[in-house]
Parts: sequence; C-alpha cells; structure tokens
Amino acid sequence: MLGLLGKKLGQTRVYNEQGQMVPVTVVRAGPNYVIQCKTAEKDDYNAVQLGFDGEKQRRANKPRTGHFQKHNAPPVKFVRELRDFPLSVQPGQELGVTVFEAGDFVDVIGRTKGRGFQGVVKRYNFGGGVATHGTKGWMRRPGSIAGGRLTPGHVRKGTKMPGQMGQRRRTVQNLEIVQVLEEENVILVKGSIPGANGDYVVVREAKKKPKAKEEAK
Repeated sequence: MLGLLGKKLGQTRVYNEQGQMVPVTVVRAGPNYVIQCKTAEKDDYNAVQLGFDGEKQRRANKPRTGHFQKHNAPPVKFVRELRDFPLSVQPGQELGVTVFEAGDFVDVIGRTKGRGFQGVVKRYNFGGGVATHGTKGWMRRPGSIAGGRLTPGHVRKGTKMPGQMGQRRRTVQNLEIVQVLEEENVILVKGSIPGANGDYVVVREAKKKPKAKEEAK
C-alpha cells in the first residue's frame, strides 16, 4: 500500500479554479526514509519500513541506533511499516511528497486528541437528568447501569460509563489531496484528520479509491 509518514501542522483554506473555498489540513509528509525492506522469502510478508522526522544520534537508544545503522538509515523519531508497498525502493533511500499528486484519494491514520477522564454527558452525549427544583446532583449522571440484584446480576460489557476520552487510533477515509507542495514537503488534504497539531499521522493510498482502479476507468 502506497503511503507516507507525516506530521499534522494545522488547518487553512485554499481556493480552487472556480473560486470556491476549500478547507484543508496541512501535513508535512517528507522527507521519508526507507529503513528496511521485508520480503516474503525472508520475513513471510512484503513490507517497507519508513521513518520520518530525524532526531539527534545521541537521543536514540542502542537498539534503535543499531537498527538504523544496519540498514544505512538516519535516526528518526517515527517509524511505521506499510505492507505491499508498490514502489521499488532500497534501504537508505529518501522519499518525498511527489509519490502523491493532486486529485489522489488517501486514508489518514492518527490518534484523536486526548480529553482526559470525562463523564457520560461529554463522552457519549448523554442528556443527563432533569434540572428542576428538588434535583440533588443527578443532572450529569448516567443513571442505572442495571448491574445489581438478580437480572442480570453483573454490569454488561461495553456499558457506557465515565472514563478516559480520546487518544484512540482512528482512520479517516477517502480524503482528496488538493495540492502537493514539493519545495515545502507539504500536502494539503481536503477536510479534517485525527489528532492535534504536531501529531504524527500515516497518509496512505485510499483502500476504497486506489489509483490503479481510477486509471483503469
């Protein structure tokens, strides 16, 4: 699967040829470094390991430093594997944003913003109790969770309750690339993507709208 690693920089807007405003997310997606190429003969599957966002040599621990040196790759902070990579690449090779072009559709994988420990009203949009005279602190509580007594005698799995909100891996599919800025190693993706500004993301070819099928039409 064709893809790149990147970092979310922020949101802005651009105008197309018809003068319409298009909201976009700015993603710095280069340079990417090929760290390792895995093959079915040696590793039982085909994949390319990419690295992004270089770091100082002294800050990388010994296992990571040894792995980078073994494959002639610079030390990086963010490493991910992409299976069935369509391009022919070698360890140590550098990839830029030109692997994509305007009009391509991509899936963006990232982690949502962390919201901390939240109640059911914010976490699951519960309506809460009635806020009338005589109500004593029940306005934002979930109410009965049907866990006691004879039926069912336990709390069912998946019951919506207060807890940690956010910091979940999410994928947004079928986002269109509006512009590719090679000089800045930046791509402009139409719409919003998971995460806060500065978070790492994986930008891969859309599974539901791959380039090969589009070209065949």
